[in-house]
Amino acid sequence: MSVLSVNKDNFDSVKNSDKPVLLDFYADWCGPCRMVSPLVDQIAEENPQYLVGKINVDNEPELAQEFGVMSIPMLVVMKGGKVVNKSVGARPKPQILAMLED
Repeated sequence: MSVLSVNKDNFDSVKNSDKPVLLDFYADWCGPCRMVSPLVDQIAEENPQYLVGKINVDNEPELAQEFGVMSIPMLVVMKGGKVVNKSVGARPKPQILAMLED
């Protein structure tokens, strides 16, 4: 499955997904975000059991504010519409997958 570009218009359908959701809050100018982005893409391709989305904080300030994004990259895992895990900063792929599996 490919990565979904998440915005305020499609966020409700993402939040209410039956699958665990991984959200990557990023910005194009952010160096660590560019390191995490291909890992998030790989996770989306290799794990169809997850819904993976990216949220550009510059384009979606309301969503960034709703999630309390203070620093990026920030990864958020949601299950059943609720945030169950969150991390800030670049992480290796095994740590990102572990966040989803907890």
